[in-house]
Amino acid sequence: MKNDLLTIGQFTVHGYGLMIAIAIIAAYLSVEYRAKKKNLRPELIFNLTIWCAIGGILGAKLLYIITQIKNILADPKILLNISEGFVVYGGILGGILAGFLFCRKHKMPFLKYFDLVMPSIALAQGFGRIGCLLAGCCYGAETNSSFSLVFHHSDFAPRDIHLIPTQPISSALNFLNFFVLVFLSKYVKVDGQIGGFYLVFYSVGRFIIEFFRGDLERGSIAGLSTSQFISVFLFLIGITIIVITGLGAKKSAKKEERK
Repeated sequence: MKNDLLTIGQFTVHGYGLMIAIAIIAAYLSVEYRAKKKNLRPELIFNLTIWCAIGGILGAKLLYIITQIKNILADPKILLNISEGFVVYGGILGGILAGFLFCRKHKMPFLKYFDLVMPSIALAQGFGRIGCLLAGCCYGAETNSSFSLVFHHSDFAPRDIHLIPTQPISSALNFLNFFVLVFLSKYVKVDGQIGGFYLVFYSVGRFIIEFFRGDLERGSIAGLSTSQFISVFLFLIGITIIVITGLGAKKSAKKEERK
């Protein structure tokens, strides 16, 4: 695995950056395709994607700063490295907030677009984790198992050591999440529940995979990694969304029956 895929003169194609670009394009194309099928204003999907991408990047950077505040106070030069230092959960929350603001601006039903977009977020994360694999970040703990990865050129992962392949596992889980959510969207008719299922599925997978991560500089809270701590709350939020929207749909259905 090498992050520098191709160099032409002064220009270098980095694997992580390339996969992030592919992730954004894949998310956009899949959202636009599904928006056309659902008649959800496909002409606005490009702008929605840009808003969510910017919100996601800013959120990911902000959460990284929060988790690394002690190191940053000791060495503020860390902030000058804008190409590194992002936390996925910050990206998810920032992207959702940006999407909410976009929907408010254009008077669009947020929960419908929340359901439309979130499966594609999982798709984008699948490609993003391939970028992590190429760069060597988000690496796993050392292992004696033959089911492992060995990095020889990474600037992040320890070299020439067998590590649990957390990046490809995470990538596979994200792709699976995408396909499951798209499948469920054919049968789940309550607005907001597909987005809620995304939060549930992703937080459970992330909570488990964190036990096998080896990059411990990400911080910890109450004996859990920062991401595990956030996973607990997002899991509860996801369950709450599913339950509340379900109850709301039942109440609306009963009112319609009485008319």
